[in-house]
Amino acid sequence: MRAGSFYQNYREVRLLVVHCSATRCDRNFSIEALQHCHIARGFASIGYHFYITRDGEVHICRPVYQIGAHASGWNDKSIGICYEGGLNESSRPADTRTYAQKCSLLDLLRQLKTDYPEARIIGHYQLSVLVHKACPCFDARKEYKDL
Repeated sequence: MRAGSFYQNYREVRLLVVHCSATRCDRNFSIEALQHCHIARGFASIGYHFYITRDGEVHICRPVYQIGAHASGWNDKSIGICYEGGLNESSRPADTRTYAQKCSLLDLLRQLKTDYPEARIIGHYQLSVLVHKACPCFDARKEYKDL
């Protein structure tokens, strides 16, 4: 058995799904605001496993051994990672990741690929043609194809 990180578990993870919070890049959307939003939507807590704020901090929101609430129909076989932002100042979909967010997301995905080498990295909108969102507002499959 190979050593892994503390993120590793025994749940079968086939997908690492990247999301954006769909919030404007010129307004803060803290971890507390995200939690309030998800609870208001009827979730027990934040549905993502990880949330990356603009400063690059990675917040562990839900343990990876728990099924998430971030991609209906795919939650049981995936880990959800969300970055703060995804909308420009005019509330239009845009890749608003800061340099710190890009670095943290890359580091997190590298670790998760070590723990789940067979998992594919995709953006939320890439799950299905039935997903009619721009989320995460960039082509995650293409950007991380070499991980």
